[in-house]
Amino acid sequence: MTDKLNRKKIRRIFGDWQLYAMALPCVALLFAFAYMPMGGLILAFKRVTDFSVGIFRSPWADPWYRNFELLFRGNPAALSAMRNTLFMNFLFISVGTVFALALALSFNEIRRPFYKRLTQSISFLPYFISTVVIGIFVSGMLAFETGSVTNLIHSITGERIRFYMEPGYWPGIMLAVNIWRLGGFNAIIYLAAISGIDPQLYEAAEIDGASRMQQTWHVTLPLLVPTIIILTILAIGRIMNADFGLFFNVTRDVASLYPTMDVLDTYIYRALRRSGDIGISTATGFFQSVVSFALVIVSNKLANKIEKGSALF
Repeated sequence: MTDKLNRKKIRRIFGDWQLYAMALPCVALLFAFAYMPMGGLILAFKRVTDFSVGIFRSPWADPWYRNFELLFRGNPAALSAMRNTLFMNFLFISVGTVFALALALSFNEIRRPFYKRLTQSISFLPYFISTVVIGIFVSGMLAFETGSVTNLIHSITGERIRFYMEPGYWPGIMLAVNIWRLGGFNAIIYLAAISGIDPQLYEAAEIDGASRMQQTWHVTLPLLVPTIIILTILAIGRIMNADFGLFFNVTRDVASLYPTMDVLDTYIYRALRRSGDIGISTATGFFQSVVSFALVIVSNKLANKIEKGSALF
C-alpha cells in the first residue's frame, strides 16, 4: 500500500514537471540571496581585524558575546536607533493600515469604471518612484529659502522653519511620505479582498434597510479582518527593519536628525562605513532577525485567538 502511494506521488511530480521547472529559478534565487548569506552570521561572534584571512579563519570574539555587548552596553546611539525603528514602524503599521483601508473603501464606492481605474493608477504610481527621487522632492519642498512648504508657512506665520535642523518635525514628515508612497499599493490589496466579497451579502443587507455606511461597517470590514491580520503579521515581521533607502535619502543623512530619524539600518550602514567593524554590524542584523522572528510567532498566536483561521500558520 505504501509503495503504491509513493508511486502515485512520483507520477504526480513528473506529471507537473512544467510547474516545478517554472518554480526552479525562484527557488534558486531564494537560496542564493536568503539562505546562503546565513553563513555570514558567524561574524556576529568573531573579531575581524584582518580581512585577508577571511571569515572562517578570523579569531573568535572574547567573550563570544563581545559584539552584542558593545552594541547594547554604553551605546546610546544604538539604543536610540532601536527605539526610533520600533516607533516609526508602529506609526507606519497603525496609521498606514487605517489610511489604506479608507482609501480602498473610497475606491470601492466609485461607480464609473474609468474614474475608478484612473484614481487607482494615480494612487499606485508613487510606489514605483525611487526613494532617491522622493528625497529630492522632499528636500525641495522643505528647503529653508526656496522650499514650497517653507514659503507657505512663511506667508502664513511670517517665520521660516529649518526643517533639517529640527528633528521633532520628522516623525510626522516621514509618516506622510510613507503613506503617500505605499498607501495606494496597500489599498489595492484591500480592494482586491473587497471585490471577492459575495454581492448577495450586500443585497441582503440592503433589503434589511442598511445604508452604505452600515453595509461597510457590518459587512465589508468584518470580512476584511483576515486580510488585515495577515498583512499586519507580515509587517510585524519587519518591525525591527526600516526602509534604508527612505530614511537615508529623505533625511539626507543629516546628523541633526539622528535623535528621531536614525534607525537600525542607517546605524548599521554608518558603523560599517566609518569603523569597518563587521562584527558589530552583523550582530545588529542578527538581533533584528531574532526579534522579528519572535514577534511573528507571538502575533500569529494572538491572531489565532482573535479570529480562528486568520493566522499565517
